[in-house]
Amino acid sequence: MADNLCGGLPPDICEQLNKEEQFIKIKLEKRRYGKEVTVIEGISSNDADLKKIASELKSKLAAGGTVKNGRIEIQGDHREKVKDILVKLGFPAENIMVIE
Repeated sequence: MADNLCGGLPPDICEQLNKEEQFIKIKLEKRRYGKEVTVIEGISSNDADLKKIASELKSKLAAGGTVKNGRIEIQGDHREKVKDILVKLGFPAENIMVIE
């Protein structure tokens, strides 16, 4: 399937191009009982990739979280740390917007 999107480019180059086209929003949502949840939206990839990224974030942040409706939710306020981790995972910093 990836070949169709990238016109025969090698998979690693294709993946990098896809990451550069994504515009990621990181925001904080308040839940019941005053709980805070960091929400990451805009990572357009299949569910397995999202779960992999979510798993990486959860372990690095030592927090619980889930993948729901194509977005990653991490318990607690981790906006800045999430951005740093996503940059290390290869997403361009200029495409990641932290909403205060």
